[in-house]
Amino acid sequence: MYIGQQPSTTFDSGIQDRFTGLTTNTVTLTHDISSEVDILVVWNNIVQDSSTYSVGGVGNKTLTLGGTLSSGDVVTVYYTNRVMQSVSPTAGSVQTLSINDGAVTNAKLANSSVSINGSSVSLGGSITGIGESNIPNFHANQASTSISNNVGVTVVYSNEVWDTASLYNTSTGKFTVTSATTGYYLIYAGVKFNVMSSNRVQLRILYNNGSSNITFALTEIQISSGYAAPHVAVVVPLLSNGHYVYTEAYQNSGGTIGLSNEVEGTYFGGFKLG
Repeated sequence: MYIGQQPSTTFDSGIQDRFTGLTTNTVTLTHDISSEVDILVVWNNIVQDSSTYSVGGVGNKTLTLGGTLSSGDVVTVYYTNRVMQSVSPTAGSVQTLSINDGAVTNAKLANSSVSINGSSVSLGGSITGIGESNIPNFHANQASTSISNNVGVTVVYSNEVWDTASLYNTSTGKFTVTSATTGYYLIYAGVKFNVMSSNRVQLRILYNNGSSNITFALTEIQISSGYAAPHVAVVVPLLSNGHYVYTEAYQNSGGTIGLSNEVEGTYFGGFKLG
């Protein structure tokens, strides 16, 4: 059993350099060092003070002596310390507990984009784009549509309050999904009919599945007089690329009745559930 790092089971080689037959004032070391104090220089059995020689060059491996060698001189260099190679951890060996909290900064993230829940997120700077604003959702209000007797009329909500994925069309009143926004949606709607008397009114949520229009939710109110304000909300089936959702209003007053343009009473919106 060992306390601390286990001792090496092999001998270290190359812990000294020996130079003979030279007539220069420099020799080249075989190991990198950080400074003169990392070696002990012995010239003809005389230990040299570190102030009498210097090191330089790549890895400080060029040793300049305090004089010029003759061919019979012997210089031995002993390494008291060496600059060792760094060892990279093996693949999969670094675990979460090995990293300090907050050690990975934005600057260390690659400059690329990833997709998180259908949203494109840019890395390499501040991580943004994760949140409710990236869930496709919309809300529109105000509709001056006139509703004829016994006719279902598409309600066009002309004021787009927000539309995070640009899927609602203020000209047609349709919310159309794309291949990137396919999913289930919670859709809600409300309209407010102008003053009526003894009439039946309806508000419907419909969706087009690429081949036909299907009424998926309907609410109906029977009033004797005054305003009528039906509201409805429903989870619509899986919407695929090109499918769209819209609303229709209906009344049987015997004449034409307009919808109130109030933002509180006449609205259409929804958001993706998954």
